[in-house]
Amino acid sequence: MFDGFSQVVIDIQGITINVVYGGNGPPILLLHGYPQTHVMWHKVASVLADSYTVVAPDLRGYGDSGKPDANGDDNVYCKRSTAADQVQVMLQLGHELFHVIGHDRGARVGHRMALDSPTRVKTFTSLDVAPSQAAFDSMDSDLSFAWFHWHLMRQPEPLPERLIGSNAKFYLDFLLDRWTAREGSITEEAYSEYLRCFSDPATIKASCADYRAISLDLEHDEIDRGRRLDCPVLALWGSDMRKRPGWQTGRGLDMLQVWRDRATNVIGGPIDCGHFLAEEAPEEVLGEILPFLSANESN
Repeated sequence: MFDGFSQVVIDIQGITINVVYGGNGPPILLLHGYPQTHVMWHKVASVLADSYTVVAPDLRGYGDSGKPDANGDDNVYCKRSTAADQVQVMLQLGHELFHVIGHDRGARVGHRMALDSPTRVKTFTSLDVAPSQAAFDSMDSDLSFAWFHWHLMRQPEPLPERLIGSNAKFYLDFLLDRWTAREGSITEEAYSEYLRCFSDPATIKASCADYRAISLDLEHDEIDRGRRLDCPVLALWGSDMRKRPGWQTGRGLDMLQVWRDRATNVIGGPIDCGHFLAEEAPEEVLGEILPFLSANESN
């Protein structure tokens, strides 16, 4: 799936981060979401690599990256810690300034990275995510229903771990089906990788800790309330909500506006697909991302 790419495991203060990278040109960091791995980028990575150096890691707790035990400490999986991992990954690969594209959890990590390390992030692209603070400030019944997994996984250990782990394949299949609008978008090869990684009890435990860490994430967001990103931001989201009504915005939020409240230079819009933009609509996504990157490359 990543022909011509190299694979490396990078140690970040005792936590191993699995990374694939390839291409030539200005660097791009691709951050995946839940319940997936870096494999979610396989339809767009090779095209991006024609003009850019593409770095696609597994976030801590996911894929083949390390899965430290949180032991009730939200610092282990808060977005600040995960973002710091990825800054160090890029620095170890020789990239001091880079574009960031994040989907789902990866977009939340990218947003925190742009706040904490503004001199590192050249542009930030968010795929199908409203900022956490905006979503929780405006949580309504529609958004709560769509985000059932948030509320499940935030429950005390070991309740969600046991419920999900009792049939990890059933749970993964439900999420992938519910969040996908274009049937057949997730290839068999990609699905096999998602299932392999998601079936690991350590992944289930780590991902629950990741979602529990929203309590600390929101504390960090509150400190930064009103602060706006200076880097250019591209916000894209899937507009086909038939199987996931209320996703991200509930009844009251406008996706573009919530990002404009948090960044000085925001463009973007909807794409006719479900949650998994890079797999459901790779050509449309590239059609938005490539001009955005090019327009901001000389800045």
